[in-house]
Amino acid sequence: MKGGDYLILSKNLIPDRVVQKVSEFPFQEWKEKGYAFAFLDLDNTISKDRATEPDEYSFEVIRLIRTAGFQPCLVSNAKSSRSAAFATSLGIPFIDYAGKPSPKGVFRAIQIMNANKERCIMFGDQIFTDILAAKRAGIMAVLVEPYDKKEIFYVRLKRIPEWIIRNIYGF
Repeated sequence: MKGGDYLILSKNLIPDRVVQKVSEFPFQEWKEKGYAFAFLDLDNTISKDRATEPDEYSFEVIRLIRTAGFQPCLVSNAKSSRSAAFATSLGIPFIDYAGKPSPKGVFRAIQIMNANKERCIMFGDQIFTDILAAKRAGIMAVLVEPYDKKEIFYVRLKRIPEWIIRNIYGF
């Protein structure tokens, strides 16, 4: 790696905004700034980790997003059957096997939504997947606190370097 590569990596790990949960994001304010598309991670962002169906909060988030004039799209690394069932219940389009932190899933979402990347916001609970994919795709990235403390072991392991990054950069 060249010296400047570290800076690029660092910038890609820093979200544009941090909120406690998706429902606390000021959608109307950002709609007035020209944003119109909300890309949502599934696990621990709009639902509990590995949930098989949406709960009331999931539906509340979609209502809030639509009321503000945004178009929602699920962008998840979850397998197709689970992503499809979840998105169908919520009545929203989805990208499964998104491959985050690769930006490919985000680019697919931009394409199926017929969106301009300058009008898209990605919401997710993980720096090394959701935020990194959004930043690599060139869209706004919003980090949310995990929906639930119960997480699969390998996600809990990633929380340690996330904690270090959050403390270094103060978010």
